[in-house]
Amino acid sequence: MKRLSSANLEEALTALAAFLEESDSPRETLVIIGGSALISLGLISRATKDVDIMAGVDAERGLVDPRPMSEALRIAAAKVAREMQLDPHWLNTGPADQVLAGLPEGFLSRLTRRDYGPALTLCFPDRFDFIHLKLFAIMDQGPGRHTADLTALKPTDDELLTAARWVLTQDAGEVFPQIVRNALTDLGYGHVAAQL
Repeated sequence: MKRLSSANLEEALTALAAFLEESDSPRETLVIIGGSALISLGLISRATKDVDIMAGVDAERGLVDPRPMSEALRIAAAKVAREMQLDPHWLNTGPADQVLAGLPEGFLSRLTRRDYGPALTLCFPDRFDFIHLKLFAIMDQGPGRHTADLTALKPTDDELLTAARWVLTQDAGEVFPQIVRNALTDLGYGHVAAQL
């Protein structure tokens, strides 16, 4: 299976939009996070295996649970996977629970929208929000690509402190604050950890 990079990610998203348009699908407005969103925004250059849908966007209700994906979206994604030799689950709703867990204040107002024709609009988080999400991903899934992504975002101390305070709201566990402080220290931000 091919991975998605800056070269073929836009091709996949454009093809997805074209298949949706061909099926006369109502417009899909989706919030994309993770590596694919960072690649689309030009913030990182690594490849990724998938496109993570965190939420749908409803004009009246704001961010909504994207599960289950519409039939038109599932069919269009399967066609793209076959044509481009991508993982069958290249488009997924894996991080959708984050909407229920909570997002940084003002998240919705900072989204960057991109129209891919009349049937698909993708929304991407702001760099500020990605700092929050990537720091939480390090706590949730461990270092690795998330650490590299956070480093590529070049957070200021103030941004990281704000993100760390938000991350602390994501887990009520007794030891979680120490885990966050230890992770910040391991990342070279012990001076930020000391402010928590």
